[in-house]
Amino acid sequence: MRFPVLSALILLSGVSSSAADKKDKPSSYSIERTLVKETGDGSGKEFVHNNVTYYIAKPSPANPRTKARSDIAVLYLTDVYGLPLPENQRLMDSFAMAGYLTVGPDLFQGVPAPNDINTPGFNTSVFLAKHTPEVTDPIVASAIGYLRDKLKVKKVAVAGYCYGGKYAFRFVAGGGAQQAIADVAFSAHPSLLTESEISAVSKPMAVAAAETDSLLNVTARSNMEVLLKETGQRYQVNLYSGTPHGFAVRANLSDPQQKYGKEESFVQAVRWFDTFFITNGV
Repeated sequence: MRFPVLSALILLSGVSSSAADKKDKPSSYSIERTLVKETGDGSGKEFVHNNVTYYIAKPSPANPRTKARSDIAVLYLTDVYGLPLPENQRLMDSFAMAGYLTVGPDLFQGVPAPNDINTPGFNTSVFLAKHTPEVTDPIVASAIGYLRDKLKVKKVAVAGYCYGGKYAFRFVAGGGAQQAIADVAFSAHPSLLTESEISAVSKPMAVAAAETDSLLNVTARSNMEVLLKETGQRYQVNLYSGTPHGFAVRANLSDPQQKYGKEESFVQAVRWFDTFFITNGV
């Protein structure tokens, strides 16, 4: 039966979803929308490394999904609301509940955007001008270095949302200025994305797109699909009906379409990571 809420456009280079569904998958592959943590405080911890604050969420050793992912981590790159936003903390906890060690760096040096960007005195343009790639790239590169060098993680997945979605693209790029690179990436409603950043992708890339999004409108999304295809990399683009920009983090949970979109985009990310880390690309 067709689900009435989600309209998904899936573009997965080199793979038929029906063929993949026919393959036997280990029990550790199973992931459900109910795993998304919707309420409550974050259960992870904050720590400081090289003058950058991090949030870390660790998977339970008792979780049957954890063992297979013991040398893998998710690097969570937030929207402009940063680490303090409860929804960001709960999503990091959700990745940990899916068996992935998850770490999120503070991309804004302790001063993220206010929860309401219409707050008097807050200027979005001024804020973004303070957080260009020249400022943010070193933070993300340092975080990947921390995962690989300090935590001895062998494989890194990047999950980026809105502002952080741009950097999910940047850190699976080949030949970029950054010295660190992740192994696979997921980006939800990325903002401020350039054509060159899309064309530079050199690792598997998945995108969750909103139906209504001035920062990734229909034309920009179509162009992104063309550019992703041209990279020759595995890619996936899912379009969620009835959703606005930001739905994968700050969905209106009283709206069934937004709630489904948030939960299903999380499942999309986890299954994308599982595909390349656990089931060897199938």
